[in-house]
Amino acid sequence: MSGTRILVVDDEPQILRALQMKLRSEGYEVHVAATAAEALASAAAHVPEAVILDVLLPDGHGTDVCRELRTWTGAPVLMLSAVGDESEKIAALDAGADDYVTKPFSVDELLARLRAALRRTAPAGESAIEVGELRIDLARRLVTFGGRPVSLTPTEYDLLRLLARNVGKLLTHPTILREVWGPAYREESNYLHVYVSHLRRKLEPDPARPRYLLTQPGVGYRLVDPSRT
Repeated sequence: MSGTRILVVDDEPQILRALQMKLRSEGYEVHVAATAAEALASAAAHVPEAVILDVLLPDGHGTDVCRELRTWTGAPVLMLSAVGDESEKIAALDAGADDYVTKPFSVDELLARLRAALRRTAPAGESAIEVGELRIDLARRLVTFGGRPVSLTPTEYDLLRLLARNVGKLLTHPTILREVWGPAYREESNYLHVYVSHLRRKLEPDPARPRYLLTQPGVGYRLVDPSRT
């Protein structure tokens, strides 16, 4: 992903400088901003392919910036915050963020999450999605794991397809329920837990220790490739 354009938004000079240096050393093209206004101006002038965005900015809130970006770009957005409050995370993810990292954080972990976010969207027209040993044939609605066919109900398939199309991305309970079951099920998180358990029994080598379908307690789920985490 050398040359990928990244916008980093943070009002702490040390963090901004450290991320700029690390990202550039990894071959990324980096643009920086310290305020919400600068972030939106930079994004308009140099359309980013991914955004690392602080939640608290001097002139606004990062979730509002994220929501504005989502009106015209699908570029991955990783939110940063010193606030570890669960409601803050959910608000950021529901605003369209792909992931949420709490300060202080490991730069290497942040970059790993960035790479996962950049991989998450399947190219238009792709007929299959592969995540580790998992393969989803979108045209035929067929799923295999390690070459072995996996029998899924229509709802289980729709849930897995949604997670696979957002591989590496943390999806909140309300987002998954809305996309798979519809708005009427937005608060039925227990309903979702049942289907995730079904998928784990069918896909995970050890359902009690999932490696593909991971839980963010109280927030949501993400599908990952264990070989890349």
